[in-house]
This record gives sequence, structure tokens and C-alpha cells, in this order.
Amino acid sequence: MKLFPDLEKKYTKESKSALDAQRLAHEIAFAPMVFQVSRLMLKFGILQALHDNKKGLTQKEIAEKCGLSDYAAQVLLEASLSIGTVLFQNERYVISKAGWFLLNDKLVKANLEFNHDVNYLGLFNLEESLLNGKPEGLKVFGSWPTIYEGLSQLPPQVQKSWFGFDHFYSDNSFQEALEIVFAGGRTKTLLDVGGNTGRWATQCVGYDKEVNVTIMDLPQQIEMMKKQTKDVDGADRIHGHGANLLDPSVPFPRRFDAIWMSQFLDCFSESEVTSILSRAASSMDNDSTLYIMETFWDRQKYETAAYCLTLTSIYFTALANGNSKMYHSDDMERCVNAAGLKVVKIHDGLGMGHSILECKLA
Repeated sequence: MKLFPDLEKKYTKESKSALDAQRLAHEIAFAPMVFQVSRLMLKFGILQALHDNKKGLTQKEIAEKCGLSDYAAQVLLEASLSIGTVLFQNERYVISKAGWFLLNDKLVKANLEFNHDVNYLGLFNLEESLLNGKPEGLKVFGSWPTIYEGLSQLPPQVQKSWFGFDHFYSDNSFQEALEIVFAGGRTKTLLDVGGNTGRWATQCVGYDKEVNVTIMDLPQQIEMMKKQTKDVDGADRIHGHGANLLDPSVPFPRRFDAIWMSQFLDCFSESEVTSILSRAASSMDNDSTLYIMETFWDRQKYETAAYCLTLTSIYFTALANGNSKMYHSDDMERCVNAAGLKVVKIHDGLGMGHSILECKLA
């Protein structure tokens, strides 16, 4: 298994002392408490208050500023000392470096809200999901076979956190991706597969005033997309094509200069990915290009990114569909080859750790 250097350094050698390893084991055992305490340190404004008061605050001052009882402030602060998000200096609590990142890192915020609102309750059923190959945790929200059929019906806060997570990762890569896809003016018709609410399509029609974009997605997603894009400049050049991409008999529309799949194929098992790519290949000619943009966990510059991605795979297991994941690039390239395509170029380091596989007919 190939890994980028920072990951190889972390994942191939034991680096912890016995005491550090024991500490990590206990952190795992108490992880639900760590998560909820830290979330409430944010929600109740404790970390913000400490951030705003560089010399620190007493427990009593924190309780008063945040509208909490002395008891509530005390248990949260003492737990946070052990967690490492606050420090105790000169009889006052101060924010630590980890607390600063928890408060200020937008990616941490997106991950935290996604895990609380979307994943937390459903993860109780992870064991069943792994054994049955189905998203058994999804039943906390509804009885759909996958989360995608139910996106438009999820509770508003769950929808907000789901889309916030999804968009945060993709949006940071769009500008660099546009420059790749539209280089040389070669793309005038683009098929956006799994285009969701039309954010990429909106970027495309704004970037190139001649391009026409067709979004291929579930019919209910197409309806959501139409509502989201109806008032944007270039909306007349954004079109919908409703289809169930899991149905192997559903063909791809033809005659597109480019086919775009962004954060899409991670929603499917390897056999399903191969089926989708095979149908895409059948719609292409020698001048067509297929672009696959994903956050491949093995191609991350920093190990922390790989940590986030491999654990995001568990969302797919427990809630999304029961059989997909954040892929290693070798696994995706194997599916590309099996579909009658070849990777002609890989663009790494886009945005929040995205890569683009540029594919042609084999």
C-alpha cells in the first residue's frame, strides 16, 4: 500500500511510549465524553470567553459570563483540563492551543457539527452496519435505503450540518479545479454527475460564459438543485437529468466534452463505482475527459487529514449506504481501469487535500 511521506512516517512505525499508548487507549474509551464536553465548551461560549480574556478567568467568572451554574462550569472545566483544551495558571483557566483550534479552525467546526448532528446517534448501530452491509444507523432519521434518498427530508439542523460538511471540503478546491477542467477552452459541455445542489455547476457557468452544464442526480436532488440555482447568473445554462445511478441499466447521456465527479464516487462500493465508470466510459469518445475529484486518504500532505478521512469512512458505513468509504487512490484507479478507462494525469494538493484523476478511454 503506497502512502505519502507524512503518512508513511506515522503509520509504519510505533512512535508512542507505553504511557502515551495507555493514555491513548483511555482517550478512546472516554471518546464520547470528550466529544460532548468539548462541543459544549464551544456552545456555552466558555472557549470564546477564555479566548477573549488572555489573562484567564476564574471558575466563578466563567459561570457568570456563560450563564451556567458553578457545578456545570466546574465539571466542564475540570474535564477540559484533562482533555487538554484549557490550562490552569495562577488560579485562572486559560485556553490552550488545542482549545484555540477547536474554537477557530473552520474545518474542525464543520467536522464537529457533522459528527454531532448527522452521525452521533446512528453510530450506536455501527456494529450492525458492518455485519449487515447496510446503513443501520440511518433509522434514527428514517427508513430510506441510503441517506441520499432522504436528504431533502432530514431535520433542518441535520441538513445544515450535512451540507456544511460536504460543501466545506469541496468549495475550497473549486477555483483550482476550474482552472484544470477549463484549461485551453476545451470544455463547453460538461456533465456533472452527482451534482447535488448545483454548487459546482454554478461555479462553472460563472467561470466560462459559454459552457452548458447538465447535472445528473436523483430526481429529488434535481428538484433541490433547481430551487438553489434558479436565481444565479447563468441559470439558463444549468440543466437537470434525473437518474438512479445505482441502476446498472441506466445509461449516461452522450456528447459531453467533460464528465465531472466530485466527492461522488466515495458514495458507492467498488463494484458500484466500476459500474458507474463503465457507463460513463460508454458515453465518451476519444476527445472526452472524465475528471474524478476526491480526497484520497493516502495522498494527503499531512497525517491529520488522513485521520479525518479514514474516520469519515465510518459515516458511510453507519449512515450513508453501508458499503462505501473514503478511498485509497490505488483502489479508485483499479476501478477506473476495470471500466475501460486510464488515468492520464493526477493533480494533487487542491484546496483541503483534494486530488483530481484525469481519465481518458483506454
